[in-house]
Parts: sequence; C-alpha cells; structure tokens
Amino acid sequence: MSNPQQSQTEGLTIAGKTYRSRLLVGSGKYRDLEQTRLATEASGAEIITVAIRRVNIGQAPNAPSLLDVVPPSQYTILPNTAGCYNAKDAVYTLQLARELLGGHKLVKLEVLGDERTLFPNMPETLKAAETLVRDGFDVMVYCSDDPIQAKMLEDIGCVAVMPLASLIGSGMGILNPWNLSLIIQQSTVPVLVDAGVGTASDAAIAMELGCDGVLMNTAIAGAKDPVRMARAMKLAVEAGREAYLAGRIPKRFAASPSSPMEGRAT
Repeated sequence: MSNPQQSQTEGLTIAGKTYRSRLLVGSGKYRDLEQTRLATEASGAEIITVAIRRVNIGQAPNAPSLLDVVPPSQYTILPNTAGCYNAKDAVYTLQLARELLGGHKLVKLEVLGDERTLFPNMPETLKAAETLVRDGFDVMVYCSDDPIQAKMLEDIGCVAVMPLASLIGSGMGILNPWNLSLIIQQSTVPVLVDAGVGTASDAAIAMELGCDGVLMNTAIAGAKDPVRMARAMKLAVEAGREAYLAGRIPKRFAASPSSPMEGRAT
C-alpha cells in the first residue's frame, strides 16, 4: 500500500525497478508511428504497453516496427495480451513476446470475458497468472475492482494489480472509488488504475485516492490533440500524487472560516 509519507521523487517501483513517472501509456490507436512517438514523449511515461497481437515489434520483419519510435533502450516495453479470451492464448502470447524481446520478463496480463464489455474474465485471469508466475514472468494484471480477486492475484505472486476504473475505452472515469480504495488499503504491491480514464481529472482522482499509478491509451490517442492530452495526463498524475501525499482536509457538513475568529476587531 502507498505510504503517504513518501516523497514524489521516490518514484514507482515495480518488480524491483523504479520509474520516475507514475503514468503508463499504451501504443495503439494513434494516427501513425510519428504521432505515437510525440504523444509518448509528451506523456513522460517510461513504461509503454504493446498489444502483441496487434502491434509489430518484430513479428513482421519487413514492416514498420513500434520499436523504431519507442526504443527499448529508452522505454520499458510492457507486452500485453489484449484480444485474448482464455488463459491458454494469453500464456502463449506472452511467451512469444519474451522471445521477441530477448527474454523480457515484465508483462501485462489481461484475459477478456467478451467483446462487448471487454470486462476481465477472472477465472481465466487467475489461471493464466498462476502459469506465468511459475514460468518466471513478472506479471502486472488487469482485473475487476473486486478486493477478493485482487488479493488472490497478489497471493499468486503478481507484481502489480490493475483494477479497471470503468470499461476499456469508455472514458467514464472511476465508477466505484470505494472498491478501489479497499484494494489500495489491502495491497502490498502497486495498484494501478487500468481502463476507463477519459480526461485529466479522472487520472488525478485515481492518484488522490492513493493509486500508485495510472495506465491509459484511448484517453490520449483518441483525443482531438493526443500530444496535448498526453501532457495534460502527465501533469494530472503528478498533481494527484502530490495532493494524496499532502493529505486533503476532511469533508464537513458545516462551514469553516478561512480566517481565524479569535482576536478579530470588534
């Protein structure tokens, strides 16, 4: 669980490596690779997710590669299993990613339930997580906002849990802050909001609740100006983290004057 006494500069530690940025971004849905590069740079993100089934990182040797604009020498590439609907396919996809990236261990697991909601299939997610952890992967995992399921994934050995804020690509923001808070309170691994962020205020709210980070793709790539939105998300994550560490005032049902009443002139 996040420690409110930590400073902003301590960064986000996942699987033993510390990152300055608490914003993770995707690499899909951009107009072209140049826009991907510009938005990624503007976001300040250091971890970039890649859908192995949809994005070329070497599977097609003669086609443009994402790694040309998001080089592994500058970024941590986070292969994910977007488009997988069962544990077997998810495990195979990440084993392929490990080969393509020279033994890379840090991965993002997501096993979807259906094409309409893209909600996580938790029984298959748990099954895949067990297999991948046994196989030596460092697994960050997309999951429902159920505290019990999140705890089970942590107990399996996942290095981060990533509950959805709302449906993938929906832009609806955080629909259940109470469940998210329960997951944050119980977790000893990083908790990152994944899916549903629509604008900068959503990212700030996630961080104010105590999340360790936020992952997003559509909110940036789908904006009218992706590069400017990437910059806004960077600032929102930083501001939300600072507000969380500062400690907000309690909510009251009565007014409280800004100026002291004692010693006032009569």
